[in-house]
Amino acid sequence: MYINMTEGEDEKMTNRWQKDADGIIIFTGLFSAALAAFLTVSVQDLKSNPQDTTVFYLANIYQLLADPNISRASILATPAQLPVFSPPNSAVLVNSLWFLSLVISLTSALLATMLQQWARRY
Repeated sequence: MYINMTEGEDEKMTNRWQKDADGIIIFTGLFSAALAAFLTVSVQDLKSNPQDTTVFYLANIYQLLADPNISRASILATPAQLPVFSPPNSAVLVNSLWFLSLVISLTSALLATMLQQWARRY
């Protein structure tokens, strides 16, 4: 009698766990997809803008062509250096939080999947 009652309760409990895990997996999947969309836009702030590089070199070419008094030897002796790019601290912080959120979301989906597999065997 007691064994039959416990088997019934165990069955209900594992069904609840599986349904909860289903909800977690669906939520984390949707959340991760939305997060990936934000990440693709936000990661661009961590890279230098190729238009800035083009503007830098075009300005140097214009400066060289506009001044006829500059000799070729002085042009080759002092090449212009492209300014070093450093992403803003806010962009680094925001992207770090986005990536951390994605890792936590995917980890919870993995744990929910493992819970489902364990509940099936239980």
